[in-house]
Amino acid sequence: MKETVHFAAIDLGAESGRVILGTLAEERICLDEIHRFANGPVRLPDGLHWDVLHIWSEIKHGIATLAKSGKQLAGIGLDTWGVDFALLDAQGILLGNPYHYRDARTNGMLEAAFQRVPRQEIFDQTGIQFMQINTLYQLLSMVLNNSAQLDAARTFLTIPDLFNYWLSGRMVCEFTNATTTQCYSPRQDGWALGLLERLHIPVDIFPQIVPPGTLLGGLQPYLCEELGVDSVPVIAPACHDTGSAVAAVPAEHSHIAWISSGTWSVMGTEASEPGISERTLKYNFTNEGGVGGKWRLSKNVMGLWIVQECRRTWARQGEELSYDQLTDLAERARPLQAVIDPDHMDFLMPGNMPERIRAYCERTAQPVLREKGAVVRCVLESIALKYRWVLERLEEIVGYRLDPLHIIGGGTKNRLLNQLVADATGRKVVTGPVEATAIGNCLMQAVAVGSLPSIQAGRDMVRRSFAMDVYLPRRSQDQEWEKCYRRLLDLLQE
Repeated sequence: MKETVHFAAIDLGAESGRVILGTLAEERICLDEIHRFANGPVRLPDGLHWDVLHIWSEIKHGIATLAKSGKQLAGIGLDTWGVDFALLDAQGILLGNPYHYRDARTNGMLEAAFQRVPRQEIFDQTGIQFMQINTLYQLLSMVLNNSAQLDAARTFLTIPDLFNYWLSGRMVCEFTNATTTQCYSPRQDGWALGLLERLHIPVDIFPQIVPPGTLLGGLQPYLCEELGVDSVPVIAPACHDTGSAVAAVPAEHSHIAWISSGTWSVMGTEASEPGISERTLKYNFTNEGGVGGKWRLSKNVMGLWIVQECRRTWARQGEELSYDQLTDLAERARPLQAVIDPDHMDFLMPGNMPERIRAYCERTAQPVLREKGAVVRCVLESIALKYRWVLERLEEIVGYRLDPLHIIGGGTKNRLLNQLVADATGRKVVTGPVEATAIGNCLMQAVAVGSLPSIQAGRDMVRRSFAMDVYLPRRSQDQEWEKCYRRLLDLLQE
């Protein structure tokens, strides 16, 4: 490509949001962070919510700031986390602040769903891993609690679709994010209407699904006037943040595994079709929509959320420590003392995570960790060991070796975790780019407007544009890693 083109990537995460300027020029892509803001749950008397009006205000501020730079945008694209959603009334008005996926209203909803539709049948229809945070169980909780909001709803939109509606005026659901809901059926190539009806979830609220790279329309005129910006195309990239992140994986061949590392970790590989089988059901893997006609065969692993909650707990107790300080303490701590299953229910909800880790270790007859460095190191080692478990199951499903492991996203900044992953898995680890989600967002916009011929051309551009770090496994503690891995396998059987 010879011309210079600019895109705005609005990347919303569970802890922060960013408005980023992506520039494609001379066969390379570069990013410039324009605006960053805090994000997080807000507790109200009825539960845990997202403050979407605050997020919307910050999005507008970022666009207005970008407009002052004088750059002519070729598109605006937005991505967020999956599963959460908004409900709108007949006039398209938001009915209430959307719930946060960690709200306790989904406790017991998996069992309630299985009483109505067998677990195997739900998986056969959706191909999605079973997690109580999934949209399907959030909606079921509203059905069982006779939600007046659900009764009044006329349109269902996932979180990125809500903001896209406010940006462009168009009510649709983008494919990659729709597939995270467990309300979508790959077999039907659309919403799983029969499943939804059996759970008494109203099916007429679900709108049209559009593919990644869809031009939704121009920025609404009132926003152009308010923000001082010219009309800009609003493009649905891969609106699920992992979908955008995987679009930026700088892989040279297809037989690789990737890890999108952040608050959550998602580990998987790309497949040409969804893998809905007894084996993927047994291991609780998921099939989410990807870009370029691909599917993401993957599994969620609780990521740095546990460390984030530890840090918040220690801050409440009067000791503010940066992530770098915590990692330094962990690096100096004795290795491989204890193992937790990071995906255990004990670690899902907000709270005193160090105490929960100690209680878990005591309950499982392991050393009870007191020092902060030991606690953080235990979490990082346990995440790395769970990656090994997922990698082995992935290879069993696809039938070939996945090598190397590409780690992308904000979690790549944790160099200790990167090395522990190489040590635990015995595989070469390639890390970067850090801002994979924003990069993938921009690449999909570029494909949509014709600035790039394909997403593979975009991945080639990523390799030219960003330096990658490589971690090789250290063999000095193989026996200790193996012993801890066997301990994790025992824990997973409990």
